[in-house]
Amino acid sequence: MAIKVCVFDAYGTLFDVAGAARVAAEEPGRAALAGVWPQLAADWRAKQLEYSWLRAVTGDYVPFWQVTKDGLDWAMERAGLDDPELRERLLALYWELPAYREVPMMLAQLQAKGIGAAILSNGNKDMLDGAVDSAGIGEFLQALLSVEQVGIFKPARAVYDLVGQEFGCAPDEVLFVSSNGWDAAGAAAYGFDTVWVNRMGLPMDRLMAQPAHVLSDLTTIPELV
Repeated sequence: MAIKVCVFDAYGTLFDVAGAARVAAEEPGRAALAGVWPQLAADWRAKQLEYSWLRAVTGDYVPFWQVTKDGLDWAMERAGLDDPELRERLLALYWELPAYREVPMMLAQLQAKGIGAAILSNGNKDMLDGAVDSAGIGEFLQALLSVEQVGIFKPARAVYDLVGQEFGCAPDEVLFVSSNGWDAAGAAAYGFDTVWVNRMGLPMDRLMAQPAHVLSDLTTIPELV
C-alpha cells in the first residue's frame, strides 16, 4: 500500500543526542568535561536507553525526563565529575539538542510531496516541544506522539499503536524511521515499512525482525515514499 505518513524517532534520529555534552565541553571553564565528553555522552545515552528498557519490562514507568536525569547522574559519576552546575547545564542543553543537518531539507521535501510527518518518541511531550522548537522544524510535523500517552517505553506494541490511532492508517501505510536498531526491529515486527538510519555503520541487530531499508543518514528518505 502507498505510504501515507512518515514517522520518526526523535533522539538519535532527528536530534543529535551527543550535542548537549559537545556544546557544554566547548564553553569556557569546562576543561574537566572537555577531556571526557565523548565518553560521557555515550554513557549517558546508553544508560538512558537501558533504564527505559528495564522500566518497560518491570512496568515501573516514569517520564523520560527522569530516565534522562538518572542516566546523566550515572555517567557523571563514572567520569568523576561532581559538579552540580555542570549537571544543570547539561540538562538544560538537552532541551535544545541540534537537529542533524539534513533534517530541515528532508522534512520540507516530504511536505512538498504531500506526505505527512510525525515524531513517535520515548520523550515526554514537553521535551519534544522544546527540541522541535529549538530546531525550528515544527511547521513540518503533524503530530508529536509520546509514550507518556500509554505509560510504557518502546519497543512495546502499545507505543506503535499510537500511530494508527492518530492517523487512521494501517501499519503498512507507515514509513517508520529510527537510528536505533532495536527500535527499527520492533517497528518492523509491528508491520511498519521501516528504515534503520545506521549512522555508525553498525552490524544488524539479531532481533525479531529486520528493517526493510538501511541508510547512513536521512537525506534520501523522501525517495522511499
